Amino acid sequence: MLGVGLISFVIVGLIAGFIASRLTGSRHSLVQNLVIGIVGAFIGGMLFWLVGLRSSGFFGALVVATIGAVIFLWLLDRYDRPKS
Repeated sequence: MLGVGLISFVIVGLIAGFIASRLTGSRHSLVQNLVIGIVGAFIGGMLFWLVGLRSSGFFGALVVATIGAVIFLWLLDRYDRPKS
């Protein structure tokens, strides 16, 4: 069962990216949702670790990754605007 961790990570990233995209009102492709969710998982994991919170299980990982993905999309929206 060596690949189960990687497969779960990809599934959580994909779902978290999809949820975050819908929560922020942006629409992205499947691959973009996957990248957003994976980056969000790292951001959310880092933030949860910094404040001393822990999550466990599939739904805990999904919540952390979704929170991180929403923050990531907010940062992209805030700092990726064209300068006028």
